[in-house]
Amino acid sequence: MVMFFYGNKGKSNPVSMESRVEHQTKNQITYDIHLPSDLGMLYKVRLGLQSLENSISQLSLHHFKIQNTSTLDTFILTINKTLSLNGDGWIEFPIQWPLKEALSVVTYHLTVFSRNILSERNSMHMTACIYGTHGDTGDRSLLRSLQNVQHGEENELFLVIVDAVELGELDKIVLLISSKTDCKLHIKKLHVKEASKEHPTYIFEVNEEFSVGANKPKIQREIPRSFVRGDKQNNDIDNNLNEEGSQAGNVSEYTIKVYTGDKRGAGTDANVHIILYGNEDKSEVIHLSQPLEHQNPFERGKVDTFKIKTKKLGSLHSIEIGHDGKGFASGWFLEKVEITDAATNSVYCFNCKR
Repeated sequence: MVMFFYGNKGKSNPVSMESRVEHQTKNQITYDIHLPSDLGMLYKVRLGLQSLENSISQLSLHHFKIQNTSTLDTFILTINKTLSLNGDGWIEFPIQWPLKEALSVVTYHLTVFSRNILSERNSMHMTACIYGTHGDTGDRSLLRSLQNVQHGEENELFLVIVDAVELGELDKIVLLISSKTDCKLHIKKLHVKEASKEHPTYIFEVNEEFSVGANKPKIQREIPRSFVRGDKQNNDIDNNLNEEGSQAGNVSEYTIKVYTGDKRGAGTDANVHIILYGNEDKSEVIHLSQPLEHQNPFERGKVDTFKIKTKKLGSLHSIEIGHDGKGFASGWFLEKVEITDAATNSVYCFNCKR
């Protein structure tokens, strides 16, 4: 077994249980573990089987107890789960200390949109590590227990179920692909959402073909979050698109870069919105609230990037941009806005300088 310990200031290196047995009875093993003090207060544990080649294929866990030998604070949890290599091989659970509320365990649905992965899955290994504001899931296998597999001539999608202590707001996924034999696979995008909730859905655009094999047995990619679907604005967009019977050809995706000027008092905390005008149509009011780079958008001298999806507009010729005036000193100096049409790769620049 191997364990990872997560604290509010970081996480531990993998802690192998192999040579740490202090006491063992028939159904109970006690380990003595020294963790670095800079982890802060522990809030979760991730436990897995260390080697896929190990003769043990599953392990039944009934109870878990951890005690701080300095303070004697003790946490006991009844688990009653089986750790199996037929799944992703890991179990996570939160730790609750006195006067400290524990996080919840959440089932995440990770949907992979790809091409030719299913035909290559027996010859390669593929994992994903999902990161959020409350830590990460560690490397979880994507190909060991696929569900809801759908595939056609060019496209395929499949569902991977990941149980983890709640991650908070998701921000990136790290993919690791390895194979000893030559194979190619094309990954289009990844969607992640909580199984019990319809929204939000976190979208991670990949659009890359990976070639692994004897000469390059391992590839790792960090995929930042592209955008989030699930607030009222995005629901309205989705409903409008569905009502119009939209196919992919009727939907446009844009990258919007907003440049705040480098002047005293240039930034704003007000809520910014934009409308795009094209030669075929105009967009709905789009609220620019979740940039890819910063948690606090529209600060002095900063560039904020947004990815949005709306109905097909054609060639852009103008925009309307403004804010609601909320917050102290809400005045905003806008330098310019650059918009890239993902379908045509056309870049439109709208200078403001006011």
